[in-house]
Amino acid sequence: MANELEQTVLAKAQKWLGAEYDEATREQVKYLINNDKNELIESFYKDLEFGTGGLRGIMGAGSNRMNIYTVGFATQGLANYLKTNFPGEEIRVAIAHDSRNNSRMFAERVADIFASNGFRVFLFDALRPTPELSFAIRHLHCQSGVMVTASHNPKEYNGYKAYWSDGSQVTSPHDTNIIKEVEKITEVAQVLTGKNAENITILGEDFDDIYLAAIKELSLSPESVKRFHDMKIVYTPLHGAGVRLTPASLRNFGFTNVRLVEEQAVLDGNFPTVESPNPEERKTMSMAIELARKEGADLAMATDPDSDRIGLALRNGKGEYVLLNGNQTLVLLMCYQLTRWAELGKIKDGDYVVKTIVTSMMPDAVAAHYGVKCYNCLTGFKFIAKVIREHEGINQYIGGGEESFGYLAGDYVRDKDGVSACSLAAEAAAWCRDTKGMTLYEWLQDLYVKFGFYREGLVNVIRKGKDGAEQIQNMMVEYRANPPKSICGSPVVKILDYKTLEVLDVVSGKKSPVEGITDRSNVLQWITEDGTIVSVRPSGTEPKIKFYFGVKAALPSVEQFDAVQDALDAKIEAVKKELQLV
Repeated sequence: MANELEQTVLAKAQKWLGAEYDEATREQVKYLINNDKNELIESFYKDLEFGTGGLRGIMGAGSNRMNIYTVGFATQGLANYLKTNFPGEEIRVAIAHDSRNNSRMFAERVADIFASNGFRVFLFDALRPTPELSFAIRHLHCQSGVMVTASHNPKEYNGYKAYWSDGSQVTSPHDTNIIKEVEKITEVAQVLTGKNAENITILGEDFDDIYLAAIKELSLSPESVKRFHDMKIVYTPLHGAGVRLTPASLRNFGFTNVRLVEEQAVLDGNFPTVESPNPEERKTMSMAIELARKEGADLAMATDPDSDRIGLALRNGKGEYVLLNGNQTLVLLMCYQLTRWAELGKIKDGDYVVKTIVTSMMPDAVAAHYGVKCYNCLTGFKFIAKVIREHEGINQYIGGGEESFGYLAGDYVRDKDGVSACSLAAEAAAWCRDTKGMTLYEWLQDLYVKFGFYREGLVNVIRKGKDGAEQIQNMMVEYRANPPKSICGSPVVKILDYKTLEVLDVVSGKKSPVEGITDRSNVLQWITEDGTIVSVRPSGTEPKIKFYFGVKAALPSVEQFDAVQDALDAKIEAVKKELQLV
């Protein structure tokens, strides 16, 4: 079997030695064939596929790598699909990219292919945040768009997010249908290039102003900002696209004392100051936190390379900076929106918020308190966008997000938006100081007293390559066949399987449909009698399987915060140990 795979891979690789591939690519493939069998297999054993985040992979030569050829095949397949879906129309597409190595080259390749297919192309003149690309698709009435980015992945990666006409990443049936079209592109000669350069329009700073004006409309407390405009704020773009627009948006809101982490304001796809450009990690946020400590800032914020995620560190009562997890950031932003909407009399029947199934249950409690519906959806912001699309023109979307550090206020964009999230977080901090005389972190503690102390955890089990992918699938098969009967002494009473869209009542043995979700996903959830939730989900974009944990307890007073938090954290650690994840 191994020899058969090697022969298949070798035959595939040898096709890349043809004259239609550039010399550098041919030399790299020759090297792999002669010197590195394992890397050859990893580079050619499959083709890159659209997952929850589109096309994403390690850069290099090969069908399973990000390069101008795999990007070209994907783009021509997408172009063919667009022609089928919009016959007789002028097809318009928008393209943007982040600061990663080769991102500009890939973006220009995409623009060239779309233009050569006769499309009207809008290409940003330099790097831009992912949410601005989503905004551009809607504002310019495009049928599709592409963002060249690998989000917060390590520097070896790049990627390609495909968007639909509503500004959302593609969902079913478009995602699988695009894959079918891409699979039909098997030769470089099938990819149209070098034609109709006049079809490409370059977007510059004038368009940024339109996007920033849309974000400014989200402001809910301009008077508080006026009174605390000089509140100290630290921001880092982590060498990415946020440097262009996040400081500008904060200024637009009225903040006058924003300090950049200058070393990380340098655009560099090697991300030289961090191991990984992921604002979820304290090590990645360390320079921003250190500057905040030095300046005595109220908050330190970061965005990832394509500026759709937000990292937020707040100063607690001891003067320490606490890096919030994605659930806490979501809860703060959503609570701020709902509180101000209620105070301003903006909430009406049918208004709603959205979160994903692996996100904290606290937003459900908060939404219920304000009489707002909270919809749950599958993991991935495209599913939040789908809920917005389904209610467009009927009910008002307020805000929503996911535990992976993504939030979207307002529906002018259909992907998570780190630029607007940073602006709202800063405004919320000013509002807390102005109206409550407290910090944003102190308000978060008060929210836990009011709604219950929800605490979450996450474990990523990494399994790289072909063997790793098989191991992950086998783990899911085993969990379905033999789910845990109890977790930390509390019986499992419900099992939700999003692959079959069934809920099993363990006590009665009865099955019922999962409420409100029609898309299927390879996700399992176990809910215990005491309310503990464990979710298991293979990542759609990275070689890992994720375990999410949610626990809850009452918080009688802020004075008991540390003790209750320690108890909840200990419970999460016990769950991890019982599931043999630590």
